[in-house]
Amino acid sequence: MMFQGTALSVELLPSGVAKLQFDLKESSVNKFNRHTLGELSQAIVSLAKSDVKGLIFTSGKSGFIVGADITEFAGIFAGSEDSIEAWLIEANEVFNAIEDLPFPTVCAINGIALGGGFELAIATDYRVACAETVVGFPEVKLGIIPGFGGTVRLPRLIGADNANVWISSGSHIKAGQAFQEGALDAVVERDKLEAAAEDLVLQCSAGKLNFRVTRKAKNAPLSLGPIERNVAFETATALVIAQAGRNYPAPVAAVAAMQKAAGMHRADALQVEHKAFARLAVGEVAANLVQMFLNDQVLAGLTKKAAKVAKEVNSAAVLGAGIMGGGIAYQSASKGVPILMKDIRQEGIDLGMSEARKLLGKKVNRGKLSNDGMIKALSNIHPTMDYSGIDSVDFVVEAVVEKPAIKKSVLQELERLVCGDTIIATNTSTISVDELSNVLERPENFCGMHFFNPVPIMPLVEVIRGKASSVETIATTVAYAKKLGKTPIVVNNCPGFLVNRVLFPYFGAFAQLIHDGADFRQIDQAMERFGWPMGPAYLMDVVGIDTGYHAQGVMAAGFERMQHSFPSVIETLFEAGDLGQKAGKGFYLYTADKKGKPKKLPNPDVDKHIAKVQPEPRPFGDEEIVNRMMVAMCLETVRCLEDKIVGTAVEADMGLALGIGFPPFRGGALRYLDSLGVGEFVDLADSFSELGGLYQPTDQLRQLAKTGGSFYQ
Repeated sequence: MMFQGTALSVELLPSGVAKLQFDLKESSVNKFNRHTLGELSQAIVSLAKSDVKGLIFTSGKSGFIVGADITEFAGIFAGSEDSIEAWLIEANEVFNAIEDLPFPTVCAINGIALGGGFELAIATDYRVACAETVVGFPEVKLGIIPGFGGTVRLPRLIGADNANVWISSGSHIKAGQAFQEGALDAVVERDKLEAAAEDLVLQCSAGKLNFRVTRKAKNAPLSLGPIERNVAFETATALVIAQAGRNYPAPVAAVAAMQKAAGMHRADALQVEHKAFARLAVGEVAANLVQMFLNDQVLAGLTKKAAKVAKEVNSAAVLGAGIMGGGIAYQSASKGVPILMKDIRQEGIDLGMSEARKLLGKKVNRGKLSNDGMIKALSNIHPTMDYSGIDSVDFVVEAVVEKPAIKKSVLQELERLVCGDTIIATNTSTISVDELSNVLERPENFCGMHFFNPVPIMPLVEVIRGKASSVETIATTVAYAKKLGKTPIVVNNCPGFLVNRVLFPYFGAFAQLIHDGADFRQIDQAMERFGWPMGPAYLMDVVGIDTGYHAQGVMAAGFERMQHSFPSVIETLFEAGDLGQKAGKGFYLYTADKKGKPKKLPNPDVDKHIAKVQPEPRPFGDEEIVNRMMVAMCLETVRCLEDKIVGTAVEADMGLALGIGFPPFRGGALRYLDSLGVGEFVDLADSFSELGGLYQPTDQLRQLAKTGGSFYQ
């Protein structure tokens, strides 16, 4: 053994080629943390002095290297731009040393190679991969750009146009595309990967391949004339600005860095990359997006913990077909869990199966599923109008109409038919889980499982713990949600649970703004500029005015502060039958576009409804609109945390991001509150105190403000 560490080792193969294998101890994946970079530096220094014929890079894990260790980013990014640049310079000295070794180097990529993992790969002379390999630079999704030479080497390997797309989109690139575009030199079978890499080194050693040619290109300026260079990058910049928007600066910064460095040699080009990376890394967007990534890891850890006490779910059932039931059935069947789909009407069964076929057909059309895969998934759905087979399933999702009396009747009937240890979960967005459990003989086997619509797209599932729900019931529901490909968050029972409890003060603030004279169009535009995927009026149309009306009643009955003394535009639209997208009109008009999707248009009739609830229009500044909307939402999130409806700030913020599209670059409601400063936020809320209970800070929040505390330490 030429080198032995805890992150990697180097051995000399009989051919005289050295093999460096990454295999980070006590980790399921390889990643570039400070320790790994330190060992890599030591190994490369030693190898540079040796007389080996060449060097191949391999992995002892199921994938290659997932990238940099993001858990270290928070500490690194808390430093100054100078300290971040120093860290990048230190890391790039290692990558440059690899590129400058006196013998050929080949990277054998056996799976995922992202970020720093692929930056190592393109620092070598050649790259071979197996067909399952996925490569790319996802850094822009963390608010930064590649920092280990990615913006310098990639455009010189695959051309400016391809590099602009790869890096600015943060996309994962499959092996076939990477090979076609020049990022990989060969794609071979997995069991022949290392042999192929070793053979490339030996061909170089025998003079059949000149490894110095590609090295020279990677070290030189980009081979484009000034005019071609300007066209390539300016065109890309315009496209990236249109796609990324003004709230995500990293994609544009990546293209700008590549453009600025295009005429430079490696050393100067890397300095451009370092400075661009450091400027982004100290910014709030990067801090929030990194925190969102870490939050996701926290949720994954909680799910993994739950799996230890969960029962295995090998078969399931959903009661109530239609769009929601069909979506749940599709999700379960496509993930390999056979499911009964029951409805009392043939029309419901037909709609549910149609929904499942449509969703599977889309995957086939996108090349993500074979026809055989579609047939297999559909065969996992067993439509029925009776309860035959229900006694053999492990898990049942009740998804009938959102009416307590009907749900109670169905649940009582269901409990008598299933096995004694079968778990029953009610899919409800507002009805009390404890109220429903009162009719059950085994309430310990019962909980809530709130799917968000549309089920295949929305990643969140709220798992609602009732007062009698057992630990095993909650753990099994969490594990089943994870098996369906969802992100589960456990919450305690209350009106609206977490997401809707927080969402309706936001809608309440919206209704009050309209009553006070604001234009809903300006409100939508202001909130979209803030970062929401759609404004509150558009969102209410998508949710359904009727759904919002009924949910508002539940929330008002549960919380006095959510009652309002003024006439609401939501009530007026509901009474008029303008129920939003489903009815073709609400705040906006909707017509089908060429693909059959609803297209939003102005509704000339809506102003007459608004005039009934708005005594007098008056101008508002965008800042006031945003503050009134966000203060109401953030304060209710604080209350959910204080009331222990949700366990941590991380879970609260992830619930809002995954459930209602809270702008990720702002990090969630509590992270946003931290960014304003708790003291400043309390002062802001107090400035709206005359608006009512939605704007009253809690005593605990005031105390946190006095002590200079925050929700994220």
